[in-house]
Amino acid sequence: MEGIEILGFAAAVLTTASFLPQVYQTWKTKDVSALSLPMLTMFLTGITLWFVYGIYKDSPSLVIANGITIISVFLLVYFKLKYGRK
Repeated sequence: MEGIEILGFAAAVLTTASFLPQVYQTWKTKDVSALSLPMLTMFLTGITLWFVYGIYKDSPSLVIANGITIISVFLLVYFKLKYGRK
């Protein structure tokens, strides 16, 4: 593995892990009032594009990190739609 890919994995772990507490907190409290659906939609679109870019660049760090983040953001969108209508 190239040194630059190791750097990519380090960045991937930090950025992906930083998003997980928000998912957990939202799931636990069901409070979605501070979540912006337009921001989540734009973020999900951007992360999906990074995921596709990672596939084309054959970059495991981009594919894994953005794959996990896609799931996390999708969960937040789901929570926003489910709990935001009360």
